[in-house]
Amino acid sequence: MLDTSPVALRDEWSSLCRAFGAAVRARREELDLSQEELGFRSELDRTYISGIERGVRNPTLKIVGRLAKALGTPPSRLIAVAERR
Repeated sequence: MLDTSPVALRDEWSSLCRAFGAAVRARREELDLSQEELGFRSELDRTYISGIERGVRNPTLKIVGRLAKALGTPPSRLIAVAERR
């Protein structure tokens, strides 16, 4: 049975945020971009990029779209990579 308790949902969401951050980092490193350059391209602060990559930020769909555009990939690909982690 699926555990839908608040603690289980929070843990699942935290895992997804960490996996999404790892997907962003992997793509950024594929392109040989610094966090600062990705921040410039996506109009986000470098520290915010760092937080996403560490899984401590919970980006909105708007932010996911900006990151994907800056990384030259569809948002769905970043999310799919995160789901496989």
